Amino acid sequence: CNLTGWWENDLGSKMQVFKVGNDGTFSGEYHTAVSSAKNPIQPSPLVGSQHLDENGQHTFGFTVNWKKFSDSTAVFVGQCFNGDNGEEVLHTTWLLREKVDSEQDDWKATR
Repeated sequence: CNLTGWWENDLGSKMQVFKVGNDGTFSGEYHTAVSSAKNPIQPSPLVGSQHLDENGQHTFGFTVNWKKFSDSTAVFVGQCFNGDNGEEVLHTTWLLREKVDSEQDDWKATR
């Protein structure tokens, strides 16, 4: 699986991975289609790492800093699969941490 290029999820968010290095590190931009922030959505930088193995169905993880329009950070982990039609498909899980004003509000900061 080659993460380099454009990826789109079922909600319309898009991710561009610029290049995966020989050590599996990569960077890119995330273009989210959904947000609860009050500011207009903007493309946000991402950095990550891919575990390269022999069968090509690599695991990976990346962090997106939404600093351009939100006080939050998200982390994604996933794996690339070769789909039934031969197309590469990414399956991911994410956590998003929003800034809260006090420690008492910590309980509602992570989605």
